[in-house]
Amino acid sequence: MRRSTPTARALRRTGATVPCALAIGGLDPGGGAGIAADLRAFAAAGAFGCAAVTLLTIQSTAGVVRVRAIPTREVSSQSEEVLLHQRVRAIKIGALGSAENARAVGRLLAKYSHVPSVVDTPIQPTRGRASLIAAAGLTVLRDALLPPATLVTANLAEVQALLGAKVRTVGEAREAALALAGTGPRAVLVKGGHMAGPEAIDVLALDGEVFELRARRLSIGSVHGTGCTFASLVAGRLARRARERVDHETLLDAIRWAKRTHHAALRRAVRVGDGQRVLMLR
Repeated sequence: MRRSTPTARALRRTGATVPCALAIGGLDPGGGAGIAADLRAFAAAGAFGCAAVTLLTIQSTAGVVRVRAIPTREVSSQSEEVLLHQRVRAIKIGALGSAENARAVGRLLAKYSHVPSVVDTPIQPTRGRASLIAAAGLTVLRDALLPPATLVTANLAEVQALLGAKVRTVGEAREAALALAGTGPRAVLVKGGHMAGPEAIDVLALDGEVFELRARRLSIGSVHGTGCTFASLVAGRLARRARERVDHETLLDAIRWAKRTHHAALRRAVRVGDGQRVLMLR
């Protein structure tokens, strides 16, 4: 039976304490991606959203124009303040902007290893030439940020940047997921949205097992903020459900729930201006 997410009205009525999910990532002033998308996804999962900003962008649904990383000390201070005083039950990592930020956030995840973390790996925007992390940050991203993660999510281009190998088939995606899992994270999801075929097949390596998560491929064109939203749906679900260490079934359930919710949102993608469509969550 599908579990329903408590509504804000019901939570207010019962006086329940709501768990927090913390997004650490970039600000998209157009609202389609970055921490704006993260906060909407947390709310859809029933968690209270918090955010620490790592980089400022000039962008809209038409693409990214310019990126400026926030100083690392400020990123750390923002995150530590929330973690110290609020009931953060999951952390989601997005675009970081610099190698120094990636290194600092990696240390943060190691320090708060009892809090499940979902690391998205945005490197290059779908539209625009401004990079979301400096080239020197890729090695740090792989060596310092991925190992302490509970779950890493990566599309095919990001997998190639991290491993140096192209992924074109489900078989290659399985190999890539296991290779990235070998760097330390508990689970890795290689997203198959950019592969060919009638189904969009994501490959998940979790606790040494490999799963294929399938959904009917949608012919909808480019949609903004899909990676941010998916990772944050998982993190928000974990924040709602995790008590102690996240067990195998809880993590698998969160990923499958996020996949269903994300796929439904893709079918409802809307236009809010020029360029790409955006996701609307219910």
